[in-house]
Amino acid sequence: MMKPVIVAEKPSQAKAYADAFKVKKQEGFFDVQPCEIFPLGAFITWGIGHLVELRDPKSHDAKWAKWSLQTLPILPAQFQYQIAKGKAKQFAVIKKLIHETDTVINACDVDREGSNIFYSIFDYTHAKNKTIKRLWINSLEIDEVRKGFLQLQDNRKDLLMYKEAKARQISDWLVGMNGSRLYTMLIQQKGIREVFSIGRVQSPTVYLIYQRKLEIERFVPEPFFELEGNFSAQHGSYKGKAKGKLKLRQEAEEILRNHQIAGTLPGTINQLKTEDKKIPSPKLHALSTIQATANRRWKYSPAKVLETMQKLYEKKLVSYPRTDTQFITPNEFAYLENQVESYQQLIQEPFEVASRRPSKRYVDSSKVQEHYAIIPTKKIPTARVLNGLSPEERNLYEEVLRTTLAMFHSDYLYQETTVKTDVNGLAFFSSGKTEIDKGWKGLFLTDKDPKASKEPALPKLSLHEQVKSKVSIKEGETSPPKPYTEGQLIAMMKTCGKFVEDAVETEILKEVEGLGTEATRSGIIETIKRHGYIEVKRNIVSVTEKGCVLCEAIEGNLLASPAMTAKWEAYLKKIGTGTGSSELFLGSIAKFLNQLIQEVPTHIQTKTFHMTTEKVITKKEVVPCPTCHKGTIMTRKNFYGCSAYKEGCKQTFPAVFLKKRLSAKHIEDLCTKGKTELINGFTSKAGKRFNAKLLFENAQLKLDFL
Repeated sequence: MMKPVIVAEKPSQAKAYADAFKVKKQEGFFDVQPCEIFPLGAFITWGIGHLVELRDPKSHDAKWAKWSLQTLPILPAQFQYQIAKGKAKQFAVIKKLIHETDTVINACDVDREGSNIFYSIFDYTHAKNKTIKRLWINSLEIDEVRKGFLQLQDNRKDLLMYKEAKARQISDWLVGMNGSRLYTMLIQQKGIREVFSIGRVQSPTVYLIYQRKLEIERFVPEPFFELEGNFSAQHGSYKGKAKGKLKLRQEAEEILRNHQIAGTLPGTINQLKTEDKKIPSPKLHALSTIQATANRRWKYSPAKVLETMQKLYEKKLVSYPRTDTQFITPNEFAYLENQVESYQQLIQEPFEVASRRPSKRYVDSSKVQEHYAIIPTKKIPTARVLNGLSPEERNLYEEVLRTTLAMFHSDYLYQETTVKTDVNGLAFFSSGKTEIDKGWKGLFLTDKDPKASKEPALPKLSLHEQVKSKVSIKEGETSPPKPYTEGQLIAMMKTCGKFVEDAVETEILKEVEGLGTEATRSGIIETIKRHGYIEVKRNIVSVTEKGCVLCEAIEGNLLASPAMTAKWEAYLKKIGTGTGSSELFLGSIAKFLNQLIQEVPTHIQTKTFHMTTEKVITKKEVVPCPTCHKGTIMTRKNFYGCSAYKEGCKQTFPAVFLKKRLSAKHIEDLCTKGKTELINGFTSKAGKRFNAKLLFENAQLKLDFL
């Protein structure tokens, strides 16, 4: 028997595990002292996310160092891996610990990516004959961690998740490496000086946003006409509409003539119906629902929400956030029910618990697989802990708290009144809503209901009451679809089956829940933003010129089809259940890429792309050189340089500065004016985006934030 080695995904996770035991901190690991769970003690070490990664193409074969259509496809016979830059020291710690033990515990996140991270590290250590166990928990609270280590699982399911994740990783690499080179070189031959990143999931996502842009641009508004009645009753006035929208004003006028309706006429309330209705509290949150809610309410990006939820998880305040289910099991319900009053005090919203019995609307073990819904943990934070949270953390923690508490609250109750008013045989319909009991909605008073504000209250009315009526023809116009908000992109990716006409493909998309996974969708959105395919301004998503060129290029191709990605995703799930083969899957990817390389060049030749002259190579000469005054600054492949370089002029300008591509116009302004206009979208070393002017002083570029 030897001390087992516990491998966490990152340092913060390892620290959470260490908090559950008495430990001594060492360089790169924690030494767990002997205890009831680990009689000999244990070692807790950690990755730094992906410690081991796929090598780039040129590391597989030197012929792939240069981008060339002739060297495609890139299909390595054997995939090679390497230790990620700057992470060799921590890998050495893990390798030494694993080689010196007989039992290794995978304690990375309980999802496919966690399995991939663990096994890619473990395989790269070349360790043999080790027993591997799996820690399977949904909370980092001390009692949950200890219970999890007492109930370790074998690694059969974990290995299948790893095979699925590895096949996904390799397929994404293959599609990205081949597709990006193929499309970039072919589009550059058409004169557009850009690099076009292609992705198995990102490309169809951009195309769906592009389709919405086309729908808006091509939308032709059509007029419609409605008959509206304004009624004066004994206790007040109200409005009603006749059924149906009419395309022509003449149709509306004919109806009025047929019913002899003109001027002020008497009307009769011949139907008055009042019903008591109720709305149960919302379902518990999955990652996608809290991302959509937070974007609608606070304009947080999906990536920001995931990052913040992860922080709350690591602070042991919420359960595992990368979940795709909105249900919990009776075990979670039991501790929530036991602490309802304590949770109420956290938000200072006391209410009488309506039911302490689990409802199938929220509690259903059959709908919980790896993870349950996002709920507060057993830990009741102190006022000091709550005050120490960032505004984003506080908002999202309270959202989880209130949504969970709503499960114990009473239904929202209201009365709905429907009225039918007869005017010379023509029926007009009205409806109104009267709130009886706010119930669970009292927990969300800051949430404005847009429908409620549009629905005017009805006055007190009685059946067969005589009213005065004045009927008019109201003209309206059909509205174009609205552009997506960033939060709606998550829902669009998840439900993109409704954009597909083929019934079988729609069913597949529904089965795999659309594009990407719950955990990856926000990352995909960030990726297509980073590649310059979309922009988000005031929470509204728009496709850039570069994004339009990409979509025009992949149009009609399977890369634009969410159904293709869904079919791949469906087969990847089979690999995860042991009913699919990685070799077969990657073989189909290779066939797809070969087909792509044969067909795309002809397809691109027929296309005419439209982009502003700033991003199109229209001429090589840009501006006279400001340094030697003899040569001309020319457009080169990856930079701008003086044509008199052979005569000794060393003046150059980068084509990309702080991850922002500089246009010929920028270079011209620098050389003639010494500065540019404000440029949007520079990225600092810390990864933060900012805007600034560029100055050209003493033959060097400088930033001007004024």
